[in-house]
Amino acid sequence: MTENSELENETNQNETSEVTSEHVTADANETSNTQEVSDEGEVAVEVKPKVYVPRIPDPNFDWDLNRKGGDSYKPEERVELENKYANTLTSIAEFDVVPGTVVLMNDRDVVVNIGFKSDGLVPLSEFRDLPHLKIGDKVDVFIESQEDKNGQLILSHKKAIAFKSWDRVNEALETQEIVHGYVKCRTKGGLIVDVFGLEAFLPGSQIDVKPIRDFDVFVGKTMEFKVVKINQEFKNVVVSHKILIEAELEVQKGEIMSKLEKGQVIEGTVKNLTHYGAFLDLGGVDGLLHITDMSWGRIAHPEEILHIDQKINVVILEFDDEKKRIALGLKQLTPHPWDAALDANLKVGDKVKGRITVLADYGAFMEIAPGVEGLVHVSEMSWSQHLRSPQEFIKVGDEVEAVILTLNKEERKMSFGIKQLQPDPWINIAERYPVGSKHKATVRNFSNFGIFVELEEGIDGLIHISDLSWSKRVRHPAEFAKIGDVLEVLVLEVDPATRRLALGLKQLEENPWDVFETIFTEGSVHKGTVVKLIDKGGFISLPYGVEAYAPIKHLIKENRMPAKVDDVLEFKVIEFNKDNKRIVVSHARYIEDKALAAKEKEGEKDKEAEKENTKVVEKLNSSAEKSTLGDLEALSNLKSEMETSELESAHKKAKEMTDEAPKVKKPRAKAKKADENPAEPEANNSSENESKTDEQKVDEDKPTDA
Repeated sequence: MTENSELENETNQNETSEVTSEHVTADANETSNTQEVSDEGEVAVEVKPKVYVPRIPDPNFDWDLNRKGGDSYKPEERVELENKYANTLTSIAEFDVVPGTVVLMNDRDVVVNIGFKSDGLVPLSEFRDLPHLKIGDKVDVFIESQEDKNGQLILSHKKAIAFKSWDRVNEALETQEIVHGYVKCRTKGGLIVDVFGLEAFLPGSQIDVKPIRDFDVFVGKTMEFKVVKINQEFKNVVVSHKILIEAELEVQKGEIMSKLEKGQVIEGTVKNLTHYGAFLDLGGVDGLLHITDMSWGRIAHPEEILHIDQKINVVILEFDDEKKRIALGLKQLTPHPWDAALDANLKVGDKVKGRITVLADYGAFMEIAPGVEGLVHVSEMSWSQHLRSPQEFIKVGDEVEAVILTLNKEERKMSFGIKQLQPDPWINIAERYPVGSKHKATVRNFSNFGIFVELEEGIDGLIHISDLSWSKRVRHPAEFAKIGDVLEVLVLEVDPATRRLALGLKQLEENPWDVFETIFTEGSVHKGTVVKLIDKGGFISLPYGVEAYAPIKHLIKENRMPAKVDDVLEFKVIEFNKDNKRIVVSHARYIEDKALAAKEKEGEKDKEAEKENTKVVEKLNSSAEKSTLGDLEALSNLKSEMETSELESAHKKAKEMTDEAPKVKKPRAKAKKADENPAEPEANNSSENESKTDEQKVDEDKPTDA
């Protein structure tokens, strides 16, 4: 101890001396800095910066020495003490599951000791799987945090169970293990089940093999399940109780199917009802009771005789071992009504009363006894020849009377007729509707070849399309009349054997084609209107309501354009057929005739001009023949007369020029000058010749008097 204290004192002294020398040096530096600032004449402020001087430990210092003067532990003692201290504390890590001991409990929380420096607090609600928990029990807890902001250890028993249960659930899915679970509550579409501390979902369809209407009856129960699906990402688990029942039912089905026989009567419970039948539970096996096998009579829905959970006896009609299908029958347990309820004395022609049970497009079914019914065809409801809907005569539930038409007890088929209750209107048809008589009829239907009319109930007739009009061309009977119109008709033909009545409408009027034959003769021209165009031609409306036909090439107008609807043009009749009531006209032919007529007219004018020219030539020729020797005297007289007239005109002209002669004097002056200048004789001569006045010339030309 003395040596140690001496070494320590020496070390402290060395450290003190080193620190003191360092401080002195620092103070000297600060003083010099202060003096330099004062010499510059500025305000001096003493600044003593702190200088950090690190302490350098002595490498020979023994850290195991007790500074307080106590004895140090030996190495073996230190190791032993460290081991004892380490054993008293538990080494834990967050997110681990560790065992713990319950040290304290109250109504809300549970204190758990896991051997850490502090205990953890866990809500009591997390121990639902341990309803008899008490102090001292061992439980598993999950370490969420070693220390929160308050220094508290955070534990969770629920997460510890979930952490271990997740592996347990995955193992149960792989091994198809049957697990137990507690139904906690109901949710939308199913139930929430606690399995190994995890919340799993039980769909409503997986609760039982039969539909469950009330899920609340399963809440609070512990049931067996199988894990059927796990979502590893969202940690979702789906379980099923139905799969366990189905496995048991498969075993039961095999046993039941092996004991089934056709014709066997067994008891079943109505499990479900549909519009086509009912499903019955036969003790683990389902069978179908079809609606047609429930009653000998007709029923609209199985609900009329059955209800859910009803127990009834049924007979096995047939079954399939492979498909596990069983067909059941209920009406087969009672005798057939054709054998029990049908009167044995019934025969064809008897009148019976019954109730209409079903309506179809082709007729109605009438029930005369429970389970005994027959067909009333729509054609047997009325004597009318045109078919109508059964709904126009009767409806379901009506009580009607009918006559038996056919009866087959072996095949159990029967047919009825209602119209047979009234006399046949065709018996004395020839007396009531003789040929040539006029009657009123109602339009009932149309066809491409005529109009069907009704004279009375059961008496129908046909007006052929060719008997509708004398002049108008009817392309379809619907253009001529409407359904429900009342027309006056003439009876043309009566055939009671085939029940046919031929009627006519145009026969009520005189045949206008006798008159048309004189009007629309071939080659006659009439003004018409284009009323309709087709691919090959068009229909033309002519006077008197007559309709003609014009081929397409005969509808070309004068401007080389085809005719249009509503064009009013001139047409030439090129064909008239009285028997077929056919008139063919042409506008092109009319244009050709018009052009030809114009050409002929021009030719006539040319002929007339030629005739006139011929007459003139003939006249000239005749005059030339008359000019003979006897006419020479006349010609000489004519010549003398012409010469005399010429002389008179010349004298007259000369006299007019003489009256104007004194005015012209210049030519004579020029002549005098010429005499004075003899040197220019030729020029004067020429001038003289030129200076001759017109008077002189005229005087020279004057004839001498005789």
